[in-house]
Amino acid sequence: MKFKALLLGMALLGFSGCGGAQSGANLARNSQPLAKADEQTSLEKTETRTTLTQNLQPVSLKDADSANAASQAFARKIIRNANLSVEVASPSEVQRKIVSIAETHQGFVVTSEAIQRTDQDTSKPLTTVNLAVRVPAAQFNQTMEEIRATGNRIIQEKVTGQDVTEEFMDLDARIKNQKALEVQFLEIMKRAGKVEDALSVQSELAEVRTEIEKLEGRRRFLENQSTLSTINVSLQSPTQIVNATGFWYSIKLAFSDGVDAASAIVLGLIRVIVGLLPILVLFVLPIGLVTNFLVRRRRRLLRDEADATAAT
Repeated sequence: MKFKALLLGMALLGFSGCGGAQSGANLARNSQPLAKADEQTSLEKTETRTTLTQNLQPVSLKDADSANAASQAFARKIIRNANLSVEVASPSEVQRKIVSIAETHQGFVVTSEAIQRTDQDTSKPLTTVNLAVRVPAAQFNQTMEEIRATGNRIIQEKVTGQDVTEEFMDLDARIKNQKALEVQFLEIMKRAGKVEDALSVQSELAEVRTEIEKLEGRRRFLENQSTLSTINVSLQSPTQIVNATGFWYSIKLAFSDGVDAASAIVLGLIRVIVGLLPILVLFVLPIGLVTNFLVRRRRRLLRDEADATAAT
């Protein structure tokens, strides 16, 4: 019995060895076409990659940055403002041009102010015009270029930008939450069975609505500021340059100083007199009148005594 079991085990080992050899041979025969197929596939992939590389057009880093910036600017809320001081020959004429530029770019003028000042070295008055212009944010750069072109010289220029995208998104989320809370309070109010409960829910509902109005007001403000840019423009007349050297200039300066000193003395005396008038009226004049009355009375009494003595 043991022998039969041993023979059976050896037969099984033999069959398994033959099967392993046959499978090894089959694997060796099949590996050659598989290797050829993998090599052909890799060659096809390489050729395809080469073809795609040749068909691609070169793109510069500047173009990529411009495309990225354009996509970000479209989604972001940016408040852009500018302060510009320009020297012009005729501020009044340039003022009208800037108003026309703003209206051309769908903008408008918020404030306009003209100030005239005189300089001690020039007889011609100098004019300064201050304007506040609001234009769409998309027209900001073009408007700035046209305003710069109206002047002879740029004295000062400052451009500021504030990104309020995060605050804008936060406001949207808070408004949605408050409106959802409002809906919940309305549902609770419908199920309120007591007057006290209804009044309590109504009080909470009023606070929620107040918060919604405040958030929506802030959101509208940011929307307005990011949609319309503000440009503050100051137009100034050119300042004349005076030669501050030479004999005649010194004579003129000395004469001007003398006139100023004489004017200061006269004005000082006038101020002293005007300041003393109340004292003269309230104190000196009454004292003088009383003194004059007493002196005259004393003289009259002395004269009466003298007349009485002479009569006796």
